[in-house]
Amino acid sequence: MALTAEVKDELARYTVTRTSCRKAEVSAMLRFSGGLHIISGRVVIEAELDSEAAAARLRKAIADLYGHASELIVVRAGGLRKNDRYVVRVVREGESLARQTGLLDARGRPVRGLAPEVVSGGVDEAEAVWRGAFLAHGSLTEPGRSMALEVTCPGPEAALALVGAARRLGVQAKSREVRGVDRVVVRDGDAISALLKRVGAVTTREAWEERRARREVRGTANRLANFDDANLRRSARAAVAAGARVERAFEILADEVPEHLRQAGELRLAHKQASLEELGQLADPPLSKDAVAGRIRRLLSTADKRAMELGIPDTEAGLSPDLLDL
Repeated sequence: MALTAEVKDELARYTVTRTSCRKAEVSAMLRFSGGLHIISGRVVIEAELDSEAAAARLRKAIADLYGHASELIVVRAGGLRKNDRYVVRVVREGESLARQTGLLDARGRPVRGLAPEVVSGGVDEAEAVWRGAFLAHGSLTEPGRSMALEVTCPGPEAALALVGAARRLGVQAKSREVRGVDRVVVRDGDAISALLKRVGAVTTREAWEERRARREVRGTANRLANFDDANLRRSARAAVAAGARVERAFEILADEVPEHLRQAGELRLAHKQASLEELGQLADPPLSKDAVAGRIRRLLSTADKRAMELGIPDTEAGLSPDLLDL
């Protein structure tokens, strides 16, 4: 949640001068953070936010763009609420503001998605929509396997409008319903990075990218370490299995072992954890890795053939199932 707070703090301080973009942002903030209420026969707008800076930004925009006064109500943390909530409420001329921001249509009916003029806006307006939606109900998780930039939506129509805005920005977002709640999610790391930059969270994007790079480097290092460790364990088990087979080969062949094969076998028994290359260096004269492997292979095949002739267990008879799989 620390990243989410950082993004919202940066977006709340982001300067927007274009009026159409400010209006698109306000429309999105009201749509994704609040709702329309009828109190004593009057339309009242309420927007509940988790950032005091975002609430202040919304109040200022409402006053500057539409000339309406608003009040701020702070709901202190307690019970299921872990953090304070900030409710921006417009009571006087709430219906007028609802029409101006696209929460109500020309006939006074609630609009389920975003206002048509916002949906049909350009790229700058699409950025503003995402900025407002994130300030209202967005979250950003730490980079990793389950990283995501997510916005909780008031309904499927608003979710589809947000997906369309992302498409205009060249970002692939998906709408999904989880336990009855509509959400729009961006999971690709590059797409998250691009979207953060487009909406104005440049500093947080850099911090997020740095954490992402560190995690990827650490993940690569862990995978390589695990791979090397697995290879070492496999090599060690293979050496143990070869040693056990050589020992059985000596029992089968007794004095019939050719001297050059005996030398390779004795090296294997004397250095059970050594690699074939290391065994070759210990030989006198030194042998190549392939030469050592070939001699041990011929020793074992000769012993297995002799065991078959005698009708006795071969060199693999005493190996456990996990060593036989090597």
